[in-house]
This record gives sequence, structure tokens and C-alpha cells, in this order.
Amino acid sequence: MKKLALHWKIIIGLVLGIIWALLSSQLGWSAFTINWIAPFGTIFINLLKLIAVPLVLVSIISGVANIGDAGSLGRMGGKTLLAYLVTTVLAVSLGLALVNVIKPGKLVDEQSRIDNRISYELWASSQGYQIKDGINYLQEPEFFERAQRITELSKSELQDAAVTEKMKTADETKDATPLQPLVDLVPQNFFLSLTDNGLMLQIIFFGLFFGVCLLLIPNEKSQAVTSFMDSAMEVFLKMVDLTMQAAPFFVFALLAGVVSKMAGDDISKVYEIFKGLSWYSLTVFLGLMLMIFVVYPTILKLFVKKIPYTGFFKAMSPAQTLAFSTSSSAATLPVTMECVEENLGVDKKITSFVLPIGATVNMDGTCLYQAVAVVFLAQLHMIDLTLGQQLTIVLTATLASIGSAAVPSAGLVMLIIVLDSVGLNPAWIAIIFPVDRILDMFRTVVNVTGDATVSTIIANGEGMLQYEPQENPTETFDLDS
Repeated sequence: MKKLALHWKIIIGLVLGIIWALLSSQLGWSAFTINWIAPFGTIFINLLKLIAVPLVLVSIISGVANIGDAGSLGRMGGKTLLAYLVTTVLAVSLGLALVNVIKPGKLVDEQSRIDNRISYELWASSQGYQIKDGINYLQEPEFFERAQRITELSKSELQDAAVTEKMKTADETKDATPLQPLVDLVPQNFFLSLTDNGLMLQIIFFGLFFGVCLLLIPNEKSQAVTSFMDSAMEVFLKMVDLTMQAAPFFVFALLAGVVSKMAGDDISKVYEIFKGLSWYSLTVFLGLMLMIFVVYPTILKLFVKKIPYTGFFKAMSPAQTLAFSTSSSAATLPVTMECVEENLGVDKKITSFVLPIGATVNMDGTCLYQAVAVVFLAQLHMIDLTLGQQLTIVLTATLASIGSAAVPSAGLVMLIIVLDSVGLNPAWIAIIFPVDRILDMFRTVVNVTGDATVSTIIANGEGMLQYEPQENPTETFDLDS
């Protein structure tokens, strides 16, 4: 019998994990699942992150050092950043178009929206904000008693600990000086940067700086370091190979844990959570699917004609399924690099430079979700955002995505900044909290697919693309191959 491809094994593990979680919820075994199965999913993510951080470092150093000259590095860097910027703006614009056409926030019960509107006006009054559209429900006598009740609800329900923590992080980011991102780019202690997922840009900066300096010293002195970096990268990729052999089981544990934590011992909780946010979730989902199956293939076809539509997805399926399981571009990066190199035929000089940068600065899925979420929350509170305010969302979401941590739910922190930029209550992220993790899985697939698309385009432009169709594009991960 033909050996089952890795991505099918991962999908089977994913489905079985969800089924197990729902069954354990029905049978009252959620505590067992969370305590004895879910930790293996955490171990899986930790393993991939363990490999990802040093792999980013050595791959960037190796990639820059092997480019050959500083002029090529500058040209490639400019193309890479421009390509990532273009796809990000496309993603945000698509999100805004969908949310304005579907209007998911206006499909919620009108009485609930009126309550939300009063809550917004109470918040705006307490914060000294001007009401966006000039309408004030608090001035209407019929809403006075309702406003009193909502005030108590606001105090008791919107001070969720997790929300407060994310708001604190966002406040620190918002209050920073205009050049603070530039200051944060340069680490005081590089070894501390290696221990913090949120400092990936510092690792990239050090790798670029180190690699450029290798280019500028005589070859006889740099050769030993370059060879060491090349060998180290091969070791880390072999670690990925070994880790991926157990990926189906790890994915089973990961999904079982995520769903069990949502459902507890009451399976109806999952249904109620998704029922209330269904139109919002569907709008985000539609936008993400259009990015994956329409926008990226169209861009790829414009610049790279040799890779067929199905061939691209066959090549990237292991990375995409893993991205969905882990919700982390950083954790998926080692597999993304191997898929792009082995299955799409992109030269290592390109992948080792373009993909680590993309895992940090290219957050198309996150930006699209932020655009939809902000307008949805405004609609939910009966607030009509002007075109100018929505353009502010485009700009803020694009800038906020640069350097956001490539880890699960990092987009929520950035969403707070985007909400605040248009004068809306940052605490509203509590409303979309319940479905965020599931949508985060799809957002990560978009991010990873975008990284692969850009790296393939850059490789084609540099004459470093050697694509050859493969019957089994995932066999690079099979130890028996």
C-alpha cells in the first residue's frame, strides 16, 4: 500500500483531536484531556520554537554571507520589503471591502446593539472621547434605566484579566516615542533577544549585521564561519525532520487541548460561542480563504508562470497544515523553509533571507482580521466609521503588523492599538476572544502562504528558482526516503 503523505497524517490527527475533545466533553473527561493530552501539544510547539529561533539566526547569516556582494543584498532586501508591503495592503483592503459588504455587526439582534451603543457612549464619556457619529442615546429618557443597568455590566464584564494584560502591553507600545521601533530593533544583549519570542526583529537585525560583516572581510577569514553556519543550518533542518515524524500525534494533542479548554464539560458552550459570532467569523474566514486560494495564486501567476496552481498547494501543504495546527508562523518556519526549498525549488540563498524576515514582518492574515474585527465591533455598537477612519485602520494595521510576535494570538495586542487609533474601546477585544484561537489558525496559514509566495517571486526574479513537479512533495520529511 502506498505510504500516506505527511500532510494527510497531520490532517487525520487534527480531525481526531477535535473528535476526541468533543467526545471527552460529552463524557466529562475534559480535565483528563487538558491535564494528560494537551501538554504534548505544548511540547510540540516548544520543540518547533526551540529549532526556529537558532534556525532564523544561522539561516539569515548563511543567506547573507552566500549572496556574494552587498549590492545584491540591498536589491533583494528592497524587493522583499516592497512585496510584503504590497500583500499586506491588499489583505487589509480585502478585509475592509468584505466587512462593509457583508456588515456582520448589523446582523446581530437590534436590542443587543442598542445596549452595546449605550455602553460605548458611557465609555466615551468617561474617557473624554467625542461620539463618532454625533448621535447620543444617553440623552433619550427611554434609555436612562437601560444605561444604569449597562453601567454595572460594563464594570463587571469588561475587566477580564487577560484583556487587562493585553491592554497594558498595548499601552506601552502606544505611549512609545516615534523612533521607539528603531530603538527596539538594536538589542543591548543579543543573548537576551534569543530567549524572547517578541524580540525576533532583534535576532534578524543581528543576523543581517553579522552576515554583512562576513561579506566585508576577506574570504579566507570568513570561510570557516560561513561553513559552520551552513553546517549548523543542516543540523537544525534534520531536527525538523525528526520532530515532524511525530507531528500527527502532537497535532492530535494540540487540537484536543484547544477545543477541550473552550468546551469544558459542556459541549453546548462551543456551539453558543460560535453562534453569537458566526457572521463575524464567516467574514474573516471568507477573506482569509480568498487570500490563500485567489490573491496569492494570482500574484504568483503574474510573476512565476512555471508553477501550476495545484503544484503550489501540493508543495506547501505540510507547512500550511502545521501552521493551522500551531497558530505560529515562527514555529512553522523550519517546515516552511524546507517546503519552499525542496518542493518549490527556491534557492537556499533566498529562503534563508526572505522567509525569516517574512515570519516577522509579513502578517497578511493578521492585518485582514484586524480590519474586519474593528469595523465589525463598530457595527456591533451602531457606529458608522467614515472612509477616513477606515483608511486609518489600513495604515495602523499595516504598521502594527511589522514586528508583531509570530506566536499565537499576538494579533490581539495589535488589535488594541488599531481600535484606539480610531477612538474605539480597546476592551472590546473581549467580545471576539472566544473565537480568536480558531481564526488565528487560519490567519497563520495565510501568513505562511504569503511568505512562500513572496520568496518564490523573489527567487524567480533573481534567477534562483528551479521548480520541478513532484508526485509526493512531502517525502522530504520521511526518514525512509
